[in-house]
Amino acid sequence: MTDTSTATVETGAPTGGVRTLLRLEGLVLFLGMTVLYAQWEGSWLVYVLLFLVPDLSFAAYLAGPRVGAIVYNAAHSYLAPVALMTLGFAAAAPLVLSIAMIWLAHIGIDRALGYGLKYSKGFGFTHLGRIGKAQEPA
Repeated sequence: MTDTSTATVETGAPTGGVRTLLRLEGLVLFLGMTVLYAQWEGSWLVYVLLFLVPDLSFAAYLAGPRVGAIVYNAAHSYLAPVALMTLGFAAAAPLVLSIAMIWLAHIGIDRALGYGLKYSKGFGFTHLGRIGKAQEPA
């Protein structure tokens, strides 16, 4: 059995309750943005069409793991969608707000499923732990 403090130092990823809390935060973000979108009465066709758009950032891995991680992280961090949401509120722009809510919902479900921000070591190395076949036990 691996000592969790040692596992955290070796992988840079949270374990135990902290890992669970981070994943629950993702679930709450997904549910919250989806409920907000429903209350907003946004188009569900737009929601479905845009929900997976951030995953197009996977294509950047064709240029190597460093470039892939940078592009993936740019598309999967809270920075741009929260800025977009703020701009949408300030400008009273419904489409901008819809895009921001959908984008945040996508990030939330990814985090809930354990797909965290990527390290340049490779796609499977995330801030929430390893993913894929070489995954370490939680």
